[in-house]
Amino acid sequence: MDRMIYLSMAGAKASMQRQDVLANNLANVSTNGFRAELQAFRSVPVNGDGASTRAYALETTTGYNPEGGPVQATGRNLDVAMKNNAWLAVQGLDGTEAYTRAGSLDVNAEGLLVLRNGLQVIGDGGPITVPQNTEIAIGTDGTISAKDSKGKSSTVGKLKLVTPEAPMTRGADGLFRAAEGDLSANETARLQDGALEGSNVSPVETMVGMIAAARQFEQQMKLLQIAQTQGQQSSKLLGST
Repeated sequence: MDRMIYLSMAGAKASMQRQDVLANNLANVSTNGFRAELQAFRSVPVNGDGASTRAYALETTTGYNPEGGPVQATGRNLDVAMKNNAWLAVQGLDGTEAYTRAGSLDVNAEGLLVLRNGLQVIGDGGPITVPQNTEIAIGTDGTISAKDSKGKSSTVGKLKLVTPEAPMTRGADGLFRAAEGDLSANETARLQDGALEGSNVSPVETMVGMIAAARQFEQQMKLLQIAQTQGQQSSKLLGST
């Protein structure tokens, strides 16, 4: 009896964790540059006398889906979409270097180039300062040019683009970081200006996964009810003897 209860409890918990991941993915279906989180489970035997038939169902973080999302032209000169495996370097709120595929840029009140959410963009020589009253153009290699009212153009910096060789880790802030620390800029990395990359989450596939997880959870709850009923019946039989 206790085996059925334990297995049902472990299965229900795993279904709830899977539902949480799928719900987070679905909530970010319209987030630029979002990478769908992947999830898997593995069985871990329980050590100890009398527990040889028990096994934990533990979550295994498999990372994220590295496939690129759809690229949509916006015509905005401060929108960029990274090509292939290129990532844009930014400074996180904790001061560390992090990487993102969200390429909607802006200029703040101090004249610094930032993301739309305010995070500072990192250039090849540090922060990128944009002169006032200039028109910005971003080249495919990340070079940023500013044209003044007289038509004179000058280079004000270059976006730091990296191409990680190994999968990175997603932080609680939604930014990605490499296990080996800050990555070096890749001169061959390219981007598309006037465009943004969308999320690579498939709404239909995610909804189907959420329905399947909900049905699995219901089945585990039914098994718990069956175990409870059988336990009550067993108690009655033992009490009548």
